[in-house]
Amino acid sequence: MIQLQHVSKWVNVGGNPVFLLKDINLEIKQGEFVSIMGPSGSGKSTLLNVIGMLDTINEGEYFFEGNPVHKLKEKQRTEIYKKDIGFVFQAYHLIDELTVYENIETPLIYQNIKAAERKAIVADMLDRFQIVGKKDLFPTQLSGGQQQLVGIARALVAKPKLLLADEPTGNLNSKQGEEIMQLFTQLNKEENVTIIQVTHSEKNAEYGSHIINLLDARIEL
Repeated sequence: MIQLQHVSKWVNVGGNPVFLLKDINLEIKQGEFVSIMGPSGSGKSTLLNVIGMLDTINEGEYFFEGNPVHKLKEKQRTEIYKKDIGFVFQAYHLIDELTVYENIETPLIYQNIKAAERKAIVADMLDRFQIVGKKDLFPTQLSGGQQQLVGIARALVAKPKLLLADEPTGNLNSKQGEEIMQLFTQLNKEENVTIIQVTHSEKNAEYGSHIINLLDARIEL
């Protein structure tokens, strides 16, 4: 599903390149659950953003389901991103001016899904995450755990093939965190959603089928 070949990304500081990712080689198959670990500044979030097509690379090749992402125009990358990739952020990234219902509905509007169908899909998500009673509330009226559930519901509403999670339990208490990880495991096993999570937690990392360790912008072998 995902192939990174000799991928590097850098920023220029004072005329010198500072590597965020250096010579990354990685293959992730459909249906895997991968955890990325490493100290702060090791390149974890950058790697996730590259895989999620939010960041471009300076060098190397990136193939997503055979598509050469490194050669695609931004519009083509955006189309793949909208159709196939869901993102869950530590900081939730919900839109404060929209209700829970509207936040979850947003990706479906981007996909030009008709209103009646959107209504049915969102109702199903609200039910699944047991947040029907919260649908008319705004993000600021929810607890951290509830906001993260809404963020995950929004990420999943368009049925992505790939779910990317950046420290998804970072702002949650341990019970909420465990519930989120069990939810990820269920999605992975029952619906064959490929999941890549960045985490500092060894306990959370172990939910994955394997762990990738990053250090100083490289994968530790």
